[in-house]
Amino acid sequence: MKIQQFQGLHFRLQQHTPILFPPFGTPLIADPTVLLPTETPDRKWHLFAHTFLGIQQFTSADGVQWQKVQTVVRFALRPFIFKEDNRYYLFYEKFSGPNLVLPGKKWYSQLELRHSDDLKKWSAPTTLVVPSLHFHRDAVLGEAVSNPCLIKTGQRYHLYFSCSLVRVPDCGFNEPLHISYAESDRIDGDYVAAARPVFSPSPEMPWNNLGAGSMKVITCEDGYVAFQNGIYAHNGRSGSAICLLHSSDGIAWQYLEQKPLLAPDAQLPWMGSHIYACDPKIYDGKLYLYFNARNHAHWSKGSEKIGLAIAEF
Repeated sequence: MKIQQFQGLHFRLQQHTPILFPPFGTPLIADPTVLLPTETPDRKWHLFAHTFLGIQQFTSADGVQWQKVQTVVRFALRPFIFKEDNRYYLFYEKFSGPNLVLPGKKWYSQLELRHSDDLKKWSAPTTLVVPSLHFHRDAVLGEAVSNPCLIKTGQRYHLYFSCSLVRVPDCGFNEPLHISYAESDRIDGDYVAAARPVFSPSPEMPWNNLGAGSMKVITCEDGYVAFQNGIYAHNGRSGSAICLLHSSDGIAWQYLEQKPLLAPDAQLPWMGSHIYACDPKIYDGKLYLYFNARNHAHWSKGSEKIGLAIAEF
């Protein structure tokens, strides 16, 4: 596909209610990443997302109705699934448990990888990227690399990730500040981190004036497109919306559309505050966009659920 084919896409919600709700006892289910039925041994859809219990795995016959299979990794966030040569690679952000619950504790996380040949049994973890550069860190908030997304260009693996942190006052928690990448000749190691971010917030960008959030990248014939959820502040209130970017080299990015593809909607309370990380999947002539949405900014009042929007090419 070419970049131009992604222009003018009109997304409609598959349904006006979430397709996945948080499990009992947790306030969120977030950061979905999906395998199509054409990619899996059992010919089902597979979805991975994180809750407070860790990274959970689900299956579906239609991509809409889901059943939980197992918890794959505990104390982990923001998964991304990638298939190559009949092996499945699960990238994710790993943190130490106390970082999440102890007040005043600085955050620390790294990117890890597990693999599976059957989507049932998973390997031991391999560490891929640690917060090693100055823009991976914040002196007050801590060190973070998160939101992995892998593409392959030729024989090189290009691993995008979010890094560092920014405080979102009305949410009461932190969000990713920059987006950068690392490269390797091997899918499972020896990643070299880029010396600077590829995307950072700016006051001139209304949908990205607070934090860069995360992005998922698709390779095109003439470059790349990315679905990015920036973190913004308007009139003292924060939000997040999914914007469409494009690039000729995967490093310098510009908006392909000036308005978000998907933004908070006050008429749908479950997605009235923030639209967060997504996973775009091309299937049967359509673009399936799995995303998670928040109903209220502050952590003590809000919850996060997973929705699905679909556009036809």
